[in-house]
Amino acid sequence: MTAAPPAATPRLPAGIWVLGFVSLLMDISSEMIHALLPLFMVGTLGMGVALVGLLEGLAEATALILKVCSGVISDWFGRRKPLAVLGYGLGAATKPLFALATGPGLIFTARLLDRVGKGIRGAPRDALVADIAPPEQRGAAFGLRQSLDTVGAFVGPLLAVGLMLLWANDFRAVFAVAIIPAVLCVLLLVLGVKEPEHAPGTARVNPISKANLKRLPRAYWWVVGVGAVFTLARFSEAFLVLRAEQLGMALALVPLVMVAMNVVYSLTAYPFGKLSDRVSHHGLLLAGLSVLVLADVVLAVSTHWVGLLLGVALWGVHMGMTQGLLAAMVAAQAPADLRGTAFGFFNLVSGVALLAASVLAGLLWQYLGPAWTFGAGAAFSVLAMAALAWRAD
Repeated sequence: MTAAPPAATPRLPAGIWVLGFVSLLMDISSEMIHALLPLFMVGTLGMGVALVGLLEGLAEATALILKVCSGVISDWFGRRKPLAVLGYGLGAATKPLFALATGPGLIFTARLLDRVGKGIRGAPRDALVADIAPPEQRGAAFGLRQSLDTVGAFVGPLLAVGLMLLWANDFRAVFAVAIIPAVLCVLLLVLGVKEPEHAPGTARVNPISKANLKRLPRAYWWVVGVGAVFTLARFSEAFLVLRAEQLGMALALVPLVMVAMNVVYSLTAYPFGKLSDRVSHHGLLLAGLSVLVLADVVLAVSTHWVGLLLGVALWGVHMGMTQGLLAAMVAAQAPADLRGTAFGFFNLVSGVALLAASVLAGLLWQYLGPAWTFGAGAAFSVLAMAALAWRAD
């Protein structure tokens, strides 16, 4: 008797792909700016590295903290897409400000408002991914969205490099071009994503009431804690760009560092997302932290661009192993009607950790040197591994 062929893996819903391409376009726009922004702030505007670290920490923390509010609102009203559109729209609207900036004030305003947009869209978008994807494919869904997001994160710096070479290091002209993919992103989201229908007559309740917060299980809060420790170990990627310049890489080629990191991230996020649907989450987290320790050590001791690129590639592998996994773990532990709130609190705690990590990284860099910055990241990673191993026992 002939054995039946194995069942084909079901395709991910079209909405997941569209959300992935929405993220791709916004990341092209954002990374065209962010790959050059540390050099623009330090070289053109004369800002200190410690101030860059403070701005990066505040910007990313602002985005992550605001995800609480938008996540709660999306649960309360049972709608994710309108908040996602608002957040992506605000991100697009801030792009011209970078090209117009002549001092730290407008840069701070543009960067923070851009991250406000990211904060508004983040939790509703992640909850929308979880709403659309079948439970047995959530790891793959988050991995795919992250992978396409990261394609944009390396296409953006590549465009920035090409335009910097073409236009003789004209930062402002590159920043102006970044407006185009941001506008296309908003149009695609508005026209291409259909939000799943919710059960009619569902009562609107306060997602952060005491009774609802009690519905978030202990396993969810453990994921929140793990995410915070991961963030302490992985500060802003602006320091990868600054490390490249510090090792003597040509100004126009520095964005290739982010290209290399994001190529690796993009290639690994979807495979590791699919793997996370079948293997122990705990073991994959430990493996991801091990890779981050190795990346930090390599970046701390490197004296040549070859070592730099190796460290950056390892950083990308770590991101691919862990970021989609953590999102899938949040979705798995949260009740369906509290997913926006769950992603919001997860990102709130991570935001506070990112602010602390980026400020500390900037201070260590400015007063003790880059080796201390990456050494501190490795130390936090080892502490996180010890905590995970202790919980396993």
